[in-house]
Parts: sequence; structure tokens; C-alpha cells
Amino acid sequence: MGTSGTTDELSLVHENPPGADQLAAASNVFQLLSDTTRLHILWTLAHREADVTALTEACGASRTAVSQHLAKLRLAGLVESRKQARHVIYRLTDGHLRRLVVEALNHADHVVTGEPPHA
Repeated sequence: MGTSGTTDELSLVHENPPGADQLAAASNVFQLLSDTTRLHILWTLAHREADVTALTEACGASRTAVSQHLAKLRLAGLVESRKQARHVIYRLTDGHLRRLVVEALNHADHVVTGEPPHA
């Protein structure tokens, strides 16, 4: 890591090769991202905090399904929640996950539209 960067810049760079633990953790994240409803939930949360009702409307899934997916994501440490009055508000736990989700869907947009990839 460079020493001239800011804290935000430094958090984006991890130069050491991944070990078995990092590879297993990353693989677990990709497994969770492989479900379209969970990916849609994470994409929504990458753009704003939301409660179950808003996530249900955004994803078009049942409230029960969204709640079950949120439980898996919470257990995996990908989302966290807080109480606001009578609502539970969800958000992503970190910027790495936000960038991963957004970039995966940006890549998918290129695949679907045929737009050439960025260099």
C-alpha cells in the first residue's frame, strides 16, 4: 500500500495475495450474490437504506422471501439493521460490497447491451 494515499484510498487496496481464509470468504459472498433476489436486495441497499416494505416493492418478491433473504445476508455480515420507530432499516455493511454489487451489475449491463467493456 502506498503511504501517500488517504485512509479512503488505502481501504481500496489490498496488495497481499489472498490466503485460504480470504478466498473462502470471497467465495461465500459470491454464493450469496448468485441468487437474483438477494442481488436485487443488495443493489437496492447499495443505493439507499430501506426497510422490508421498500425492499419488497423494489424487488417484486414476497415479504416473506425478502425477510428470509435479509436473514441470510445479516447472518453472513453483508447487511446490518437498526430500529427506526416501528421499522427495521437495512443497509450494506461496507463500501467493498457496495462496489462489488454495482460493478457486477455494470458488467452485466455490458453483457446484455453488447456495449464494449471499459479498459
